[in-house]
Amino acid sequence: MSGILDLLNSDLGKTIISGVSGSTGTDQNKTSSVLTMALPVLMKAMERNAASPQGAEGLMGALSNKHDGSILDNLGGLFSGGVNEEVVNDGDKILNHVLGSKKQGVEKIIGQKSGLDADSVANILKVAAPILMGVVGKQAKQNNVSSGADLSGLLGGLLGGSNAKEEQSFLEKILDADGDGSIIDDVAGMVLGKADKKGGIGGMLGNLFGGK
Repeated sequence: MSGILDLLNSDLGKTIISGVSGSTGTDQNKTSSVLTMALPVLMKAMERNAASPQGAEGLMGALSNKHDGSILDNLGGLFSGGVNEEVVNDGDKILNHVLGSKKQGVEKIIGQKSGLDADSVANILKVAAPILMGVVGKQAKQNNVSSGADLSGLLGGLLGGSNAKEEQSFLEKILDADGDGSIIDDVAGMVLGKADKKGGIGGMLGNLFGGK
């Protein structure tokens, strides 16, 4: 199973980046940077939520009832003329549910590192969140996910599995940050220093921080 950042490098990912950029009026490169940072953070937050029986039940219900992957079948239609308000409102609800009280802090930190204000990051994430849920929902359907354990395994696989402990720790720290921006600087060196492979979350985030 491909990771969530592999998706951004695919043709589908390029369509998503281009569509989100056009829908929000944000520079395409900065949109790509925001999504490269934000999608793993959102995935990690979902994984956290799915760790509790109640959280897993709620997420599985959302995936089966609304976010089954069908949104991916007509991205051209979704983005033509701008994303409709219903999708944006749905995205806002997803972010509030997944990130909770950490939402503004995450948006602020990602904004500081991508050169955008927090409101612009929020606009990007509102459009991207339903698409991300669609990706997870499609994978859940294809893999016959039927329990909390299955769901946690799926989310872990999309994050790149358990081989990247430094990367997982990095995502945890972003989720626990208070929004002052310093947390990324504190842990970036750890991730970049230990991420030997070119791919993976560490490699992708390394590029954002100017790593080679």
